Amino acid sequence: MLKNAREVTASNRTFNKELISLVIPIALQNLISALVVSVDVVMLGLISQSAMSAVSLAGQITFMLTLFYMGLATGASILTAQYWGKRDVRTIQRVLSLACIFSFFISILFFAFSVLNPELLMRFFTNDVELIQYGARFLQALSFSYLAMGLSQMYFSVIRSMENARLSAWISSVCLILNILFNALCIFVFFPGNPEQAITAVAIATVCARLIELGCCVVHSITRGQVRFQLPLRDSVQLNLLKDFLKYTMPVLGNFIVWGGALTASAAIIGHVSVDMVAANSVAAVVKNLAIVLCGGIATGGAVLVGKYLGNGEMEKAKQAGNRITVYALIFGTLAGITILLIKPLVFSVVNLNADAQSYLDGMLLICAYYCIAKSINAATIAGIFPAGGDSKFGFWCDTVVMWGIILPLSYLCAFVWRIPPILLYAVISLDELIKLPLAFIRYRQYKWLNNITRNFTD
Repeated sequence: MLKNAREVTASNRTFNKELISLVIPIALQNLISALVVSVDVVMLGLISQSAMSAVSLAGQITFMLTLFYMGLATGASILTAQYWGKRDVRTIQRVLSLACIFSFFISILFFAFSVLNPELLMRFFTNDVELIQYGARFLQALSFSYLAMGLSQMYFSVIRSMENARLSAWISSVCLILNILFNALCIFVFFPGNPEQAITAVAIATVCARLIELGCCVVHSITRGQVRFQLPLRDSVQLNLLKDFLKYTMPVLGNFIVWGGALTASAAIIGHVSVDMVAANSVAAVVKNLAIVLCGGIATGGAVLVGKYLGNGEMEKAKQAGNRITVYALIFGTLAGITILLIKPLVFSVVNLNADAQSYLDGMLLICAYYCIAKSINAATIAGIFPAGGDSKFGFWCDTVVMWGIILPLSYLCAFVWRIPPILLYAVISLDELIKLPLAFIRYRQYKWLNNITRNFTD
């Protein structure tokens, strides 16, 4: 009995050590990813509220592109983690090649639309002439970063799933620092007091940082990496792997597009309700995204470990890991909410908003504090544990029904028919995670995510 207790304790310690080694670097990279967009918004906010709002709305296009990357990266991570459990690096190389081809194709499409029709895209989010003008300038310049983003994000997702999360965090950290330095030069040295020129220069600074990021990935893959950037092979193994990649990626990709598309539509609703609400929402989104970085780390790191155990055939170990991850998600979600409440005074001292926008922001941050708890648990289960075990369709159907069947129609009615106060509208828009929470818990307890999805390839 005592021996069994010691074995369980040792197993828990090993799991916690593995999880922490993944969570910290992944959380750091999540923080960096959030800051890459947030830095542009916050630093341009030092020039004017309009510049900040315009860049925030233009960032919705990048957000939509990022959703495609997240879907493809999750699909690649699902396969990589399980084949990493078998230490099948040759198959993982094939997974990376497939992910890069798909991501680059999506990047080209977004680049073309953003370069050729930036004003048209901005009109979807707002009818304010000044915001459209500023946002279009930013989007057109920023679109060149899309050509590099996809490849680096696929490389990061694969090496993270091979339990090398530190490298991606280091590369992203360096590029974020460079981005901040470039932004500071553009705003305070080259174009002080000139919003139009500063907006374009800040976008170009982000492009430079993304190109450097991709360069670092290429250099590492050639010199020290276990996998490299290369075109997919054409054989029966690649064909079977392509089928698996599409089978597990498409539902996840659909899930991210449905979820993110709903968020983008919500941003459009807010953009047509009040310019001050747009500004407040820009700040609230930054604070919320920064507060839940550890929650995202738990979800992604936990998914890597669950996938590894499943790929190695350790079903009971994967089940126990899932149980612990959900508990950690609850704890870190609660801490994220408390953090938002504690830093509210600091937020108001940093941002430059008018009285109405400050009033909206105060209510939004309070709502965000509660939102983070449900968001953390749902991220760990719907976006982490379920896909890791091949149960990738649940999230798609869940978000389709909740976001498009409930939240968006209700938000539209509240905004344009019933014309409820803006803070109540924001509360309605934020109900999605609370509605999904019991559904995710029921699905989790069914344990349909306990699957080994690997094949025994022979090259």
